[in-house]
Amino acid sequence: MMDLPDQPGRAAIRAEAARLRAVFEAAGAEVVETAILQPADVLLDLYGEDIRARAYVTSDPLKGEQMLRPDFTVPVVQMHMESAAEPARYTYAGEVFRRQEDDPRRANEYFQVGYEVMGAAAPPEADAEVFALIHGILAPLGLAPATGDIGILMAAIDGLGTTEARKAALRRHVWRPRRFRALIERFSGRAPVPASRAALLAAADPMADAHPLIGLRGEAEISARIAALRADAEAAPISEGEVELLSALLAVRETCPNALARLRDIAVDMPALRGAVDAVSARMDALDARGIDVGTLPFEASYGRAQMEYYDGFVFGFTSEAHPDLPPVASGGRYDALTRRLGAGREIPAVGGVIRPGLVARLSAGGAA
Repeated sequence: MMDLPDQPGRAAIRAEAARLRAVFEAAGAEVVETAILQPADVLLDLYGEDIRARAYVTSDPLKGEQMLRPDFTVPVVQMHMESAAEPARYTYAGEVFRRQEDDPRRANEYFQVGYEVMGAAAPPEADAEVFALIHGILAPLGLAPATGDIGILMAAIDGLGTTEARKAALRRHVWRPRRFRALIERFSGRAPVPASRAALLAAADPMADAHPLIGLRGEAEISARIAALRADAEAAPISEGEVELLSALLAVRETCPNALARLRDIAVDMPALRGAVDAVSARMDALDARGIDVGTLPFEASYGRAQMEYYDGFVFGFTSEAHPDLPPVASGGRYDALTRRLGAGREIPAVGGVIRPGLVARLSAGGAA
């Protein structure tokens, strides 16, 4: 394995970004720009306070809280939905900013070049278009592709025989695998209710000896939360059979054809999966039509659960097996639900992907091809 050269200078990265963006322009994309400072309220509404741990937040006396742009997709979707535009393809290039508290070697500012397809009539073909285009661009680097589908897990959650409140909690924590597993353990009765919560639920009047309230939550909101916790405690557990099917689903990690066969087997006992599995099959056909060797293409049912939380369908990434310490060189996926949230209920199909030109330039200079 050859040692990689140091990170290229900004001029070299900008030049690579311009080259990549030109490829996307040639594929029919319109070049768009977004502000580096983004309103924090939109991102906080989408992701909750968790986004603060990953973004740089500042405050403006007139505009309120602002964030240094953590990615391009959200502002580009906002722009498209506000314009009520027809189906479109967009490309962009610029810096994004991510706080790094665990690994000082990871960049907290880097370039992204992206390609977004919004409003296409046939999602399988649009998914295949984005993946195949990025696959072709990165082919000289010999990277390892990975694919998955968050929609499979979302469909499984929707099909569980449990309360809507529990399904909502599981959907909310799909992108936090440990928290998701802890919820499954508790909702199935495998793990006990935390002692502090059990004591609260056992009290005849939990608010009777409450101290003066401090914080943003009022007594009515706290009482409603206690009532919701009591209703959850009375709900029947998720069955062992469903827990085992979820575990089998999350364990699927095969080449695409073998994964599809396994998913169809699981769908026999979990019918809620059938539509999502059919979508995987249609995408495989579309990828094959674009020259992608789906027979060797990996598929992992749990892939993408550590990425941005707006993906709700197809997800993919490209990494360097020779340099596993590097972050993904490219990643992307489908985010139909995000368009609904930013479009005031109007949803359109949308899929996109981003490439890190700094990593492309670095791997190219290191002889990755």
